[in-house]
Amino acid sequence: MTATAATPLLAELTARAEATAHTRTPSCPCGESVTLADRPDATVVRHADTVAKAHAPHTGLRDLAPRLAVAAHLPGILLSPLKAPPVELHGRVVTFWPYGTPVDPDAPDAAPWEAAAALLARLHRTPVPPAAAPLPPMRGPAKAADAVAGLTAASAGSAAVPHPAVAPVLRAWATLPAWARAEAPMPDTTALCHGDLHLGQLVRHPAPDGPWLLIDVDDLGTGIPAWDLARPAAWYACGLLPPDEWTRFLTAYRARGGPAVPADGDPWPALDVPARALTVQTAARAVTKAINGDRPLDEIEMSVIDACARMGSLPPQLTPTSAK
Repeated sequence: MTATAATPLLAELTARAEATAHTRTPSCPCGESVTLADRPDATVVRHADTVAKAHAPHTGLRDLAPRLAVAAHLPGILLSPLKAPPVELHGRVVTFWPYGTPVDPDAPDAAPWEAAAALLARLHRTPVPPAAAPLPPMRGPAKAADAVAGLTAASAGSAAVPHPAVAPVLRAWATLPAWARAEAPMPDTTALCHGDLHLGQLVRHPAPDGPWLLIDVDDLGTGIPAWDLARPAAWYACGLLPPDEWTRFLTAYRARGGPAVPADGDPWPALDVPARALTVQTAARAVTKAINGDRPLDEIEMSVIDACARMGSLPPQLTPTSAK
């Protein structure tokens, strides 16, 4: 998608990407700038080997700056930002990055699960760089809470008859402990966590075939490392991730000494709450989109709704007091 007929933000972001690329490479082989994403939470433009990202409107530089410092100090784990300082465009913080080759969504058999696991294990075992302190908490629970709030708002503004999927999602949400709903501090804030791990958060740099690195530091912070394993764990539990891919991911994480789960034995006591929270988050977003788009849920979306419906009782390790 190119920047023709662009919004003011997209047009100015494209100009910034081009200017930064030309500063880096005066002999830039200028082609057309490409819009990689244009969503309410992120607008991203690429020009040659330079990427400009306008972060979500609520993102402040005060919280983003230490997250950028982590990326700059962990170049073998996270993609490092360019030295070009952040700017503000239309109330949005804009940062600049080198381009990396993303995971190919059309080649699921080549999904880099082992690389993702190894990077997470290294991240979780790495102390917060002094230059990044104090680092805000990992935003995983807050993102889950935002998804549920969005579902509640969409349901309130829809037809008189509530969508049938709303109730099981909200019931599942109520079974989670307060920290997982962003209503209380996380019980562990010692580990460095990505906060929003999925395969779209990996790129090869230098492009096209350099080593895999993690991207997107918007949710990075200190917290419970099991949260970073929760999305693939939830997909596996819902039947959306084949068992062999889950095994590859978990085995690679353990082999690199990842602290989120025990080195052997049953990982689910550590993963249960985060996986449930990510299931609810995914379901809440799916139902919200279905309500707003006035469309039925598809088969994949129904699988996460069904998983929420099965969360009718508290996990064994939780007490009624801890879930409030």
